[in-house]
Amino acid sequence: MNRRDALSLLGLGLATSRNLLGFQNPANLVLRIGHLQGERRYDIETIPVEQYVARVVAGEAMRDSRPAALEALAIAIRTFALANVTRHHSDGFDLCDQTHCQVVRTATLATQRAADATAGRYLLRRGTPAQIFFSASCGGQTEIPSAVWPGAEDPPFLPSQRDDACQGAPIWTADLHQSDLLRAFRAAGFRGQRLDDMRIGPRTVSGRVARLQIVGLTPGEISGQDLRVAVGRTIGWQHIKSTAFALRRVGETFRFDGHGSGHGVGLCVIGSARMAENGANADAILSRYFPGLEIGVRSAPVVTTEVARAPSPVAVLLPDDDEGEHAAIERTALKARDELARALGVEPPIVTLRFHATTLEFERATRQPWLASSAVVNRELHLVPVAALRNRGLLEQAIRRGLVRLMIDGPLRDRPQWVRDGGALYYADPSGGSFVQGRVTCPTDAELRSPVSSGALANAYARARACFSRQIALGKSWRDVR
Repeated sequence: MNRRDALSLLGLGLATSRNLLGFQNPANLVLRIGHLQGERRYDIETIPVEQYVARVVAGEAMRDSRPAALEALAIAIRTFALANVTRHHSDGFDLCDQTHCQVVRTATLATQRAADATAGRYLLRRGTPAQIFFSASCGGQTEIPSAVWPGAEDPPFLPSQRDDACQGAPIWTADLHQSDLLRAFRAAGFRGQRLDDMRIGPRTVSGRVARLQIVGLTPGEISGQDLRVAVGRTIGWQHIKSTAFALRRVGETFRFDGHGSGHGVGLCVIGSARMAENGANADAILSRYFPGLEIGVRSAPVVTTEVARAPSPVAVLLPDDDEGEHAAIERTALKARDELARALGVEPPIVTLRFHATTLEFERATRQPWLASSAVVNRELHLVPVAALRNRGLLEQAIRRGLVRLMIDGPLRDRPQWVRDGGALYYADPSGGSFVQGRVTCPTDAELRSPVSSGALANAYARARACFSRQIALGKSWRDVR
């Protein structure tokens, strides 16, 4: 389960009237929950926040947990809901019912009692709901966020620390055939015909796998988290349960021997359940896993609906196990948006960046080859998986290219494809680009939209950029390139 950086209560977005509204107690709030019915199709249900908390405790708690563990989890769940309530703003609701947000199930008597016993209580950081994380099992040692999601903040209340209550459970083994792993790597954007070998590289301070070397594919490295996510999305989450594992090859099979389940950041559900069995109350459990955070009830400031509903000018939509990278990607996109708008002389647009879980999902949504990295569809910027871009060093470049397309596609809609692609490449990195020798023939639309290979697409992009930059060098405005 993945959580974004803390949001102010000014981002609650829970009102429906344009009148001034005072939220005197979080227990009185209602949430719009999107129930997934198919690919990007949701049924929306409006429920009181405490009913939501009871239903999520039923979906996230360890079976037969003591009341104290359920109450600690209820407070954590409520905190997440308040801190992340604008997550699905662009989809027309507040939170989904999947692991991307929090799993919603039918409440039981025990989970409803936990919600009622803690009604209105949440974890505070500087007076607002803290951005917290929790996972099924830390495997005996919690992890810091940046070791899982590059660029994430490492606040003092999310340390890497020993968890004696968890005791390393569960212990697991997974045997994955070379062909299955190759399929997972390809879905994540790796190139190559054969996976020859994998070797564990450095580990994090907590002992988890930080990076692995990949022999036979490009790029030649992957982070432990990206491997876990790539396998989970393609083959199933039941295989590589965490990045705390050893690895050895047996013929055409790779054997993973590991412990723990999930990313390991923040509260450990198994550890908290065992703390409760040993007599700890909810406050003691939360203090253990979130040291320094205040646990209490606070009234939110009086706000207008316009303020409460206002989304960030850059909305970043990520698959569930990439959500920890939200803040870093949002900062990158906001900075690039403002810089590019100034360079182009246009108003900075409101932007939605939608990262896909697999390259196939990107191709289905955009009808573009995944090698394009980004595409604009219905004013949304679609991008291939984060890991595919980050591991090739193209994350920021792909975001910048897509943002330029959002700003120039309208004015240049009657021009050939090379004008729009060339403009995106040029403004994304005016000083870079591939050098094209001799006379340049501008690529056709077919060369850019249906390339026969990655090399052919790279060549078409280089020519498009060269054609565009040549006209800019002659003194033309980008609006006049044709």
